[in-house]
Amino acid sequence: MAENNRYEEMAHSTPGDKVLRIRRKKRGKLRIMPNISGVLRFIGDIVTKTPLIPLLIILVILWLVSSWGIYLVEHEQNGQFSTYSHSLWWSFTAMQTQGANAPGPITGAGLWIGGIWSVFSTIAFFGVIIGTLYSYYMLPHRRPSRELISSIQYNLEEMENLSAAELETLKDTVDSLINSQIRRQREDS
Repeated sequence: MAENNRYEEMAHSTPGDKVLRIRRKKRGKLRIMPNISGVLRFIGDIVTKTPLIPLLIILVILWLVSSWGIYLVEHEQNGQFSTYSHSLWWSFTAMQTQGANAPGPITGAGLWIGGIWSVFSTIAFFGVIIGTLYSYYMLPHRRPSRELISSIQYNLEEMENLSAAELETLKDTVDSLINSQIRRQREDS
């Protein structure tokens, strides 16, 4: 085969089919730059298609409230919480590290607020991350059924405008969905 030819023939998969493959020149360069548009698209999908923003807003509100509570009960007895910003910092480190934010509160009420916040915020923070990623990666599994159901509903509403072939396809689709649901229910019981 000539070197300037971009296509090379491959073995036929079925008789009569011709399969061509594009020959690519090997590049000696290593791609160092990340796919920035892909990363931005991924972040945009997570922000728009998952409950990340409302969950983060709730977490920030709880962080501000617990910091205010720690500040109110500790600022007179504990020099570590002399300002609200110090309380914000302590609450943030309590959310992230569980114990590396010592000495922490010293009053009884401060210990209760700090303990509840430490446990709850750690669970909530990592729960937000895990829940958001889980819901993002489950989107493709939910989408086809929703699209199929909305397509069936649309076709049922427009039934008088459908051709005989379209009506037959709609009937077969609905029949197969109903039969699979009946099979599932029988297996469960």
